[in-house]
Amino acid sequence: MLRQGAAIAELARHGYDGLLTLYRRHGPVFTLGAGRHGYVYLLGPEANRFVFANTALFRTREAFEALVPVDGPTSLIVSEGADHRRRRALVRPALHHRRVEGYVRTMAESADAAIDAWRPGDRIDAYQVFRAAIRRGTVRALFGPRLAADADFLGDRLQPMLDVIDRMPQALRAHRVLRTPAWRRAMAARRAADERLYAEIARLRGEARDGTDPHAVAPGDGEGDGDGGGARGGHILADLVRARSADGAGLSDAEIRDQAMTLIAAGYETTSAALAWTLHRLLTTEGAWRRARAEAERAGPPTAESLGRVPYIAGAVNEALRLHPPAAISARHTAAPFTFAGHRVPEGATVVYSPYVTHRLPEAWPDPLRFAPDRWAEGFRPAPEHFCPFGGGAHRCVGSAMATTELVVTTMRVVARATLTPETREVRPRGLTTMRPAGGLPVRVTSVRPG
Repeated sequence: MLRQGAAIAELARHGYDGLLTLYRRHGPVFTLGAGRHGYVYLLGPEANRFVFANTALFRTREAFEALVPVDGPTSLIVSEGADHRRRRALVRPALHHRRVEGYVRTMAESADAAIDAWRPGDRIDAYQVFRAAIRRGTVRALFGPRLAADADFLGDRLQPMLDVIDRMPQALRAHRVLRTPAWRRAMAARRAADERLYAEIARLRGEARDGTDPHAVAPGDGEGDGDGGGARGGHILADLVRARSADGAGLSDAEIRDQAMTLIAAGYETTSAALAWTLHRLLTTEGAWRRARAEAERAGPPTAESLGRVPYIAGAVNEALRLHPPAAISARHTAAPFTFAGHRVPEGATVVYSPYVTHRLPEAWPDPLRFAPDRWAEGFRPAPEHFCPFGGGAHRCVGSAMATTELVVTTMRVVARATLTPETREVRPRGLTTMRPAGGLPVRVTSVRPG
């Protein structure tokens, strides 16, 4: 029998690892709390498969309501049913892996710009350094080089918004209802960021109306060409403005704003956290950094082609995503009652599933706690319910190709150009919306090679 107090104390003491302990003690289904403040945990591969396969049983809007102040009410992450299918169909082509390949040079340049500032002997927080670098690369991919300078502007406005939503839902509701100083700062920051985004959307729509759109491509000419700017020098925001469904309908300004802000926030938070964990594992696993460097040197500078020549680095990224998934837990709200593993789950419950738990189970992964990039060799593809750092099913993250490409490209540049020494080998996770390293990733720069 689950003792509520003891279970909550386990989570308070051990965080994400506490969920693993509760899974082993109580199985794949258990409930913590009661009423509308209670959570039903569905853990393990079979639970993931059930959640991903039964979209009609769940709603995402209520589960991710906390993200609306940043991402907006039409973001894919909180969209449902026909609206979700329509928006996803219009957004997905702009983030197809062949389009993303066109941004490889932009990603590499952002990493190099950060590394260029290092000097031997410097002590840096690699998490914060690449948080800014990834943000700049994401903004440049979204808006093109003309507006790349807006990266820091948008980042400064995003941070108060991200700070206020990184809380339990009850605490966030209190901030909103009471209009606390933190809430007011976040909303003022959102208004400033929105003003800039809507101005750029209006400019792109004007170009399209006037026939002066420099990003327009001929029909069937939508592939990235590897020049650092996507197809024929375009960028994602222009793609979203031009996107049309079969009936000729496009995305509204608000829909475009929400998808753009979601991509910026994801790059700012989840991708930078995943990169920090990748570097941490390479630095603290014997021989891993040297092997990754040798592979990056053989492959040459990052290009769409050379990305296929770095299986060890790609495996290291996947291992970091497995052991430290930025979305360590995720949620759904039940739209109808159902039974899973002999347990009745009522309508209106908040269901929590956990990639973190699944990725560390020996029944899903041999030697699960070992960082082993070679397990991904020769095209190994785990079942989606076993490996789900980007979620799964109809709501799988539409930006996963962009995130993994940026992780591989940035890792290639760091290991090829720098030798780093970790200041600590023990890095603890923290965060609710994103699992990031507590205290950052402090390292000492031993050497830096020219770019």
